[in-house]
Amino acid sequence: MQEQLARLRARFAGFGSRAPAEAPGLVALDVGTEFAKALVLEIAQDDEGRQVGSVRGSGRQRQGLTHMQSGTVSDIDAVVANCQRALAEARGMAGLQPTSAVIGIAGELVKGTTSMGAVRRDDPHVPISEQELQHIVEQVQIEALADAERRIAWESGVERLDVRLVHAAVVELKIDGYPVSNPIGFTGAQLELGVFNAFAPMVHLGALQSVASQLGLHLLGVIAEPYAVATCLDPGELGDAGAVFVDIGGGTTDVALVRRGGIAGTKMLALGGRAFTKGLAERFALSFSRAESLKLAAGTDGELPERVDRENLATALSEDAAVWLGGVELMIGDLAEGELLPGRVYLCGGGAELPQIATALDGDEWWHRLPFARKPEVRALAPDDVVGLQDASGQLATRQDVTPMALAHQALIIDASSSPAERAMRGAVKAMQL
Repeated sequence: MQEQLARLRARFAGFGSRAPAEAPGLVALDVGTEFAKALVLEIAQDDEGRQVGSVRGSGRQRQGLTHMQSGTVSDIDAVVANCQRALAEARGMAGLQPTSAVIGIAGELVKGTTSMGAVRRDDPHVPISEQELQHIVEQVQIEALADAERRIAWESGVERLDVRLVHAAVVELKIDGYPVSNPIGFTGAQLELGVFNAFAPMVHLGALQSVASQLGLHLLGVIAEPYAVATCLDPGELGDAGAVFVDIGGGTTDVALVRRGGIAGTKMLALGGRAFTKGLAERFALSFSRAESLKLAAGTDGELPERVDRENLATALSEDAAVWLGGVELMIGDLAEGELLPGRVYLCGGGAELPQIATALDGDEWWHRLPFARKPEVRALAPDDVVGLQDASGQLATRQDVTPMALAHQALIIDASSSPAERAMRGAVKAMQL
């Protein structure tokens, strides 16, 4: 075990500290398949001393068709240029020039799971220290990394794929079966913990780090986007029952399952809004841009091309929505692992605007094949659902703004993290982060 920890520490360099002498504020960067989106936050404290964030500026830039593929960067220079435009717009609106940032990561080969570990302590009468907690977390991480390497190699077909930890968070802690939020100082014979880990191939993570470096950004964290979305609501709203979160982006659909107060896992599918556009382009022999306009007009009374009638358009989108729903059903089923699912499904992302998505989820067949106790309540999230943030820019109003807001929420959490348990967790991540 000690040799494995030493090897991992040598393999993964440090990460997550604040850049010195920076301008006030933080950046949240969502490098999406369809758009690069940037938010600039101003951090303040409320009357009770809690840290709160205010979005002072936002910017977005459309990505080219060859710049991103299924949530992953395929042209670093082009993506840097797009992010630079979005970031300049957000900074100009905010009147701030922050350089510390969090960046979201998504893609079919990004794997997020919650690993449970139980460790018997040598001396149950000695209070738990930060060093001991960090060591225990690292043991859980080693097993999780090995499992992620096997799964990603099998799915990608590439043996010995270089897989790295990109994001981790403690989601559950118990001492001798007793739940605690901060185990430091407690005594006990057995420590149980659940750690959410997101892993990705090095080529994917490295591309995002190159983007951040060329933008002059100091990375506070690379955050798995489904995790960010799944943790952006007030915990009191979710309760112990939890929910299923579905984020429909341009290139991927991300699904996250939250139950019993913690995130159980995430899945990503390489089907998003662009798949619907490509389907229309093939069916009606249109260019991609014309097909995109046609897709957006499907839910409005806008004019359609002469050779396309509204009924055929609705049929084409409904057929593609059925294929999409089949993939989402498989992902939810894998995350359920045979256990009862929560009775709520939350939607976000630009693809969630398609009326055919809501119609498909309103059907009965798909949820009957899954372990739901009853038909789940499906609700679309809005930017103002994200806890701890307010939009002072007045520019964030659609479902596609929820994900960058969720990343901004994570930036706020990282900036405010100061408890002993959180420091121990960051130390463990630092030992395993590239």
